[in-house]
Amino acid sequence: MYKDYWGLTEYPFENLPNPAYLYKSPIHEEALTRLIYAIENRKGAALLTGEIGCGKTTISRLLVQRLGQRNYQLALIENPCLPADDFLKEIMYQFGLKTPSQSKSEMIHQLNDYLYQNLKEGKNTVIIVDEAQLINSSETFEELRLLLNFQLNDRFLLTLVLIGQPELKQKIENMPQLDQRIAIRYHLRPLDIQEMVKFIFFRLKKAGAKRNMFTNDAFRRIYEHSSGIPRKINNICDLSLLLGCGESVKFINTAIVDKSANGSF
Repeated sequence: MYKDYWGLTEYPFENLPNPAYLYKSPIHEEALTRLIYAIENRKGAALLTGEIGCGKTTISRLLVQRLGQRNYQLALIENPCLPADDFLKEIMYQFGLKTPSQSKSEMIHQLNDYLYQNLKEGKNTVIIVDEAQLINSSETFEELRLLLNFQLNDRFLLTLVLIGQPELKQKIENMPQLDQRIAIRYHLRPLDIQEMVKFIFFRLKKAGAKRNMFTNDAFRRIYEHSSGIPRKINNICDLSLLLGCGESVKFINTAIVDKSANGSF
């Protein structure tokens, strides 16, 4: 609706996990680096947590994109709220393994054979569980722990990456046997105001912008309303560009930001 008005080729502030729009702030780069380190070095398990809207899912998609270009076999679980047996079936489905009328022990044997075959072929096996805080079954967490028993004397046969909101950390800490298997941990913090401005400029440029559309005061007000959380920043900036177009302004000011943040339009 407002692309032509602002001279854009795309909408810059869509809240979609598009890796092309991931602004690699130092904290996001650190998170990605740690996850890749855990996977490349077969560390067993890694944990990434962060508040709602801080970019965890986008990082998971970028991780899949990076690993997909190399010698990895990946399973991405996006809906982990499943009973333990169904969770195991979903993992096998993601790996392309068939499970018609199989018992749990048969599935485990099949998965074990698959992991060994990957090892022989020089492939790393990775299971990424997004929104892992939604797992509400201790049996499912136990199933995840047992997956880490697939190992040789000197290496794990798979790497488990758990991604979720801060309550995931507490859930795992309540299960010491799983908690002790987490080799790499990282918590995503919100952006500071300087990184927020860079984030906005990055997304505008990606969308074809030839100039800045926000006043300095508007940037400060966006930060006050968003607390540096990328999803909130996107929402406010998107609505601000829409309102600015409707009001035919040249720059987004604090009044427009306030209207966008408060929904008073």
